[in-house]
Amino acid sequence: MENVQKRTIDKQTRDKISFITYIVPAFAEAYKMNVQDAFFYLKKYGAWDYLNKHWWALHTDSEFWAVRDLYEVCYNNGGKR
Repeated sequence: MENVQKRTIDKQTRDKISFITYIVPAFAEAYKMNVQDAFFYLKKYGAWDYLNKHWWALHTDSEFWAVRDLYEVCYNNGGKR
């Protein structure tokens, strides 16, 4: 019988994944783009890194303000949508 290593994800990582998979589609819907385009847009204009670094603070805001914060990061880095 082979030795199977069980991997678990800690609660903070699960919460981060959950929030990111919630907010990226919300951003896409708010700015009328599909989720894949939203991901690449966030990545191109620095909001993806911002989201990964500051997700804990963003998740305490309402959806509207979290999406707006991501938009402002993009706008400040050259995004015009």
